[in-house]
Amino acid sequence: MQKNVHIIGAGVSGLSAAVRLANANYRVHVHEATQQAGGRCRSYFDAATNLTIDNGNHLLLSGNRHALAYARSIGTEAGLVGPKLAQFPFVDIMTGQRWQLDLGDGKLPLWVFDEARRVPDTKLLDYLALAPLIWAGTGKLVGDTIPCKGTLYQRLVQPLLLAALNVDPPEGSAGLAGAIVRETLLAGGQACRPLIARDGLSAVLVEPAIKLLQDKGASIQFGHELHELAMTGNAVGELKFGSDDAIALGPDDVVVLAVPPRPAAALLPGLKTPSKFRAIVNAHFRFDPPRDAAPILGVVGGLVEWLFAFPQRLSVTISNGDRLVDMPREELALAIWRDVCKAAGLQGDLPLPPWQIVRERRATFEATPEQNALRPGAVTSFKNLFLAGDWTDTGLPATIEGSIRSGDRAADLVLARP
Repeated sequence: MQKNVHIIGAGVSGLSAAVRLANANYRVHVHEATQQAGGRCRSYFDAATNLTIDNGNHLLLSGNRHALAYARSIGTEAGLVGPKLAQFPFVDIMTGQRWQLDLGDGKLPLWVFDEARRVPDTKLLDYLALAPLIWAGTGKLVGDTIPCKGTLYQRLVQPLLLAALNVDPPEGSAGLAGAIVRETLLAGGQACRPLIARDGLSAVLVEPAIKLLQDKGASIQFGHELHELAMTGNAVGELKFGSDDAIALGPDDVVVLAVPPRPAAALLPGLKTPSKFRAIVNAHFRFDPPRDAAPILGVVGGLVEWLFAFPQRLSVTISNGDRLVDMPREELALAIWRDVCKAAGLQGDLPLPPWQIVRERRATFEATPEQNALRPGAVTSFKNLFLAGDWTDTGLPATIEGSIRSGDRAADLVLARP
């Protein structure tokens, strides 16, 4: 007989757990409180630009094993596209200087020995100074572990860690930063090839998963918010979605709670979760990128940090964006567009094209030692209840890879039950 698993939440952590368990012949039931799947990792049609855009610009790397395995399992790995080599163009919009970081295609970081491939005006010793991050504990600060100054920091380390941690790097957890360095810069170019969902996050990571689950007989309910986990002894005995909407669980039924930390804490009183969060600002402009535009461009010296080139669209991500969430929208759009014009090499003072600003006030948990210590593991005190989400203890900051890794972990724990 098939066993039942109830997945609470249809973000990518919940979907990855659901797909893994459906492939293991579980009868999967997905319950999503909102009217769409994907959580923070989704696409939607935007009337202001008349384009389908993502609610956030997310970058994957070829070394994100769990994310790529998930895409492969739902048949969409080809939808993640990028250059054939791990090459990252950068521009400093204050000086106009442009350069390319070339990590090659090997499994070792041999690129640091080649002056032509590393960051301009940096020496091998600058890179060796990053070594303490590799073994740093999660309780240490980045600022107490490595020097947060100098050319290498400004042109590579700061943009990389800011994007990964979503906090000013010196105040971030050195252990989480070290995990990023180990899985990217230290792993060589083979693990660092940039990949983006050219046709949108939903088309690559969400909608195919929903279709696969439905084809396997899974039930997926939207607008189905869980209000209470009713416990029986040391197990979840009933899921209560409303006064007259409850599901009694059998002795072999399992629950994976894959919701954000606030609703998780409300459903599980006493659950320790991160309590501080940081914003991310994304901007989208309907504008045909220059023909030679790189899919992703690192930007130094301005408001913009990463510039993405999509068909008919230029998009921007600004991490640690709390300072911008209350700025008037058109003023913010104009400021970002000026940086985009400089970064993309657009001539003249071009007028502001159709645009959209997406500000996520609680985009990620604050990746500081204090908040990282509040992340729970996947196992709970209830034998049939497991947790998933990028805010759980994945060993990574809040990333797509961490989110999918958490869903895989929860599913593996379900499969390992006696």
